[in-house]
Amino acid sequence: MHLPRSFWRAALLYALAWLAIAPAPAQAADETLRVGSKRFTESYILAELLAQTAAPHTASAPVVRQGLGNTAIVYEALRSGAIDLYAEYTGTIALEILKGTPADTREAMNAALAPMGLGVAIPLGFNDGYALAVRAADAERLGLRTLSDLAKHPELKFGLSNEFIGRADGWKGLAGRYGFTQMPTGLDHGLAYDAVAAKQIDVIDIYTTDAKIDHLGLRVLEDDRKYFPRYDAVVLYKLDLPTRLPQAWAALKTLEGRVDERAMIAMNARAELQSVPFDTIARDFLASAGKGAKAQPQEARRGFMAKLFGPDLWKLARQHLLLVAVSVGVAILIGVPLAILVFAHVRLRAVVLGFASLLQTVPSLALLAVLISMLGAIGALPALIALTLYSLLPIMRNTVTGLAEVPNGLRMAGTALGMTPPQSLRLVLLPLALPTLLAGVRTATSIAIGTATIAAFIGAGGFGERIVTGLALNDRELLVAGALPAAALALLSEGLFELVEYLMRRRRRVPPSSLLS
Repeated sequence: MHLPRSFWRAALLYALAWLAIAPAPAQAADETLRVGSKRFTESYILAELLAQTAAPHTASAPVVRQGLGNTAIVYEALRSGAIDLYAEYTGTIALEILKGTPADTREAMNAALAPMGLGVAIPLGFNDGYALAVRAADAERLGLRTLSDLAKHPELKFGLSNEFIGRADGWKGLAGRYGFTQMPTGLDHGLAYDAVAAKQIDVIDIYTTDAKIDHLGLRVLEDDRKYFPRYDAVVLYKLDLPTRLPQAWAALKTLEGRVDERAMIAMNARAELQSVPFDTIARDFLASAGKGAKAQPQEARRGFMAKLFGPDLWKLARQHLLLVAVSVGVAILIGVPLAILVFAHVRLRAVVLGFASLLQTVPSLALLAVLISMLGAIGALPALIALTLYSLLPIMRNTVTGLAEVPNGLRMAGTALGMTPPQSLRLVLLPLALPTLLAGVRTATSIAIGTATIAAFIGAGGFGERIVTGLALNDRELLVAGALPAAALALLSEGLFELVEYLMRRRRRVPPSSLLS
């Protein structure tokens, strides 16, 4: 197949971009401690606490992979070796990871986890359980003290986190235990607090160490039928970690019992109510031996402009741009030749385009979870694969459409002039199909810029980092500080494609049909 020289020039540029973003060889990977976190405030803070505790005792700075997503994704990252440890909760381990395997004690949990190469250690000293909460005024008006009382009021609207709705220890079992008949609305955990304060919903699920419970005047209802287990904070880790990094492990063990519920609530409050960075909160806690140092005034109130033009802006911009450029570039290298190959075969073309359409229907987080499991890695690699798969359809479809729009007369004229099929493709079909093909690349780029924000859920960086953290903290300014640069990148992309199309029109000095005259 003979493709235009400009096509291969573009391929070389995208290959160079791939080399720029691809992770360097794992230098002393065994000496690097990799800490993960879920996507809520407390988990972010605990990840920093673990990393900073171990840092003085490691050869290289620990890598912190923040906001990786829900339990399934973080657990998969741990099991695959992409991270070495993260803060988890005993109730979650028993019911979500061990799927209800009898494990009432830490020893029983370790026996069940050992075949997976995992272990539980270092109880941090606090219980962060699930509970349901309502506005205090409603609790007084309706006489709500327990979950049994709540079950007597089916008119109340439930807004529960999506993870809680789907968990083994979540909504389904709770509804069965208490006889709830409501159909809950799925919400992000952070957004639920705004919704209940605005009276859009009446009941939310909370973590008992959430800072906003008292701040918003919510009443936590008693679990009078003892449905929820204890959720004691512990460290879930790879079994080879104590042997691989013995000094770091010894340092981590000094955290045992040092974080009580009061201290954890205070740290959550600094993050959610004062916008203090997670690493600062962890550093202050360690420096004050858990007494909760006060935030500096300049740290406590970061304005929108400080968040928008923060020191991470250019790093996130580079990550986001490279994720988009490499994924769309690889999609071009795969999609254009594949579309050309199947173009002449109607049934095969329908199958290939149908498969590409099917990929578009797979939810992003589900695809990322599958890729993490298959590749045994988090970060840029699974994100790039997912973005490439999502970019294939518009590129392939527009390539096929562009080739199909070439008039039969021009095809026959090329044959009459003695052109071979490769020559006809290179000199007639592809040049005439190029504007339509370029429109497909333009669409794929727009899709990739938006979808790349999801990459932050698995530690691949980009502007999604701000969006994910803003969701966890329910910080609208931080959400906008992530969304605006992504929107600006999309506008810049549109401007560049407009410029390319304008230059193509300028260079087209003669009508395409004169090429064959």
